This record gives sequence, structure tokens and C-alpha cells, in this order.
Amino acid sequence: AWPKQKMRDWDDDRLRKEVRIKAGLALPGVDVRIVDEAGQDVPADGVSIGELWVRGPWIAASYRGGESPDRFTKDGWFRTGDVATMSSEGYFVIVDRTKDLIKSGGEWISSVDMEGDIMAMAGVLEAAVVALPDVKWQERPMAAVVPREGVTVTLEDVRGHLLGRGWEKWQLPDRIEILDAVPKTGVGKFDKKVLRARYGVSDQNSG
Repeated sequence: AWPKQKMRDWDDDRLRKEVRIKAGLALPGVDVRIVDEAGQDVPADGVSIGELWVRGPWIAASYRGGESPDRFTKDGWFRTGDVATMSSEGYFVIVDRTKDLIKSGGEWISSVDMEGDIMAMAGVLEAAVVALPDVKWQERPMAAVVPREGVTVTLEDVRGHLLGRGWEKWQLPDRIEILDAVPKTGVGKFDKKVLRARYGVSDQNSG
């Protein structure tokens, strides 16, 4: 059934949680998939994550000059690089970028979700989360935090706050770095490439 028909009896609270805060439905004529690392579709359960692939008559078949040909499949799919979930009604939530997602012990951790929760702390102005290499777990999260003026933020503060917002212990950052400002790109986004280069080879990385 068309999603709107299924949702006629939903109350405002359910509509807000399951529809209004999400990215929306695919446009008519555009095919959408959420796929795992093996290129297989993940369940449309609103929880399982994978890369967002799109295909349609107005989806580009290549980049100008043939750059990054691996982003396009032979059967017309464009690998967006966005990590997303899809509900059973077809609504999407973009949770991260594939290059920023953290894989720890075979499980995925969303850096974007963690950043949002850390920045919800009263004493935090900015926060960026990146993956650092780890011998045992493959990757572990590190939080680069900019405290508000006159505020001290510790690793224990961050971990306790995240636990209170529903994060599991294994997902919590093992390390924080206190910065005056998070490095940014020319368009104002957090430059995680700079953070990974700055801290990724440090011997402070947790094992």
C-alpha cells in the first residue's frame, strides 16, 4: 500500500518520530537501494544500515572527466557514499558518510549521531568524531571537542553523557582531544581528513 494510506491512523507523535524527522521518500521514477558491503540489500526495518544507491533517468551515469568510475555500476546504480536506513514505509534517514562511519569489532558506529549527542552537552561548542586504527577492534572512535569558554570537558564527562542518551558502552569513545576549533573545509564542514591525519598514527591510540 502507498505509505500515506498506511499512516492515516498514526497520531502526531508517531508521525513526527517516523516521518517528519526523516529525509523522505524517493522521488517517482527513482529507484533506491540500501546495500551492505557485499552489495546485498539490507532489511527495510529502520535500523539496518548500508550505503544508499540510486538509479533513474535523471541520475548521472558518470562524473565529468570519468572521475571515480567505481561510484557507478554497470547496471546504472550510483553509489552515493551516504550511509542510510530505510523504514518499511520507504522513508530514509541519512546517518553518515561511508568514509566517516566507524567499524569497531565488526559493528558500525555513526560518527554523525555521536557528534550530535556530544554537541548537545551544555559545555560543548563543537565536536567531531573520527575513527582511529585499533589493533584489536579495527577502529575505535575519538572525539575532538571544543568546550565553551570557561568550561572543562573530560573523557568521563563525554562517556557519561553518551550513556545517558542510550549509547552502548562498546560504542563510547576511548579518547578525546580538546581543541580551540575543529578544522573545517572551505565550505565550513568538519575536515575529518585533517583530524585523522593529525591523530591517526598517535601512540596514544587505545588497544
